[in-house]
Amino acid sequence: QVQLVESGGDSVQTGGSLRLSCAASGYMTSTYCMAWFRQAPGKEREGVAAIYSGSSTITYADSVKGRFTISQDTDKNTLYLQMHSLKPDDSAVYYCAARTSYTTPSLRLSASEYNYWGQGTQVTVSS
Repeated sequence: QVQLVESGGDSVQTGGSLRLSCAASGYMTSTYCMAWFRQAPGKEREGVAAIYSGSSTITYADSVKGRFTISQDTDKNTLYLQMHSLKPDDSAVYYCAARTSYTTPSLRLSASEYNYWGQGTQVTVSS
């Protein structure tokens, strides 16, 4: 079992920055994939960024490339999402997710690939 706890969500103005954190605990295999997803009211859950342990390969959604950065501190078992140049469209509940096995790069932003989820943290960007 893996437990994930997100933090760092807040309300900011357009153009602002936030850093989300996801503390992981429990049993994590040496091969894993961790990701950030978001879900706005009335919309499907959207993959934002993912990082694969084997090669530290990183995948970003086109909508956040150049603005968001995913990273991890393996000593602290913590996943981060640094967000810059925030827009109102970035407003959503942000979820941390983990998968304790390999998945192909093309699927790393698919919610169905992940079996562990945090409770979410709200990000609100006002214009």
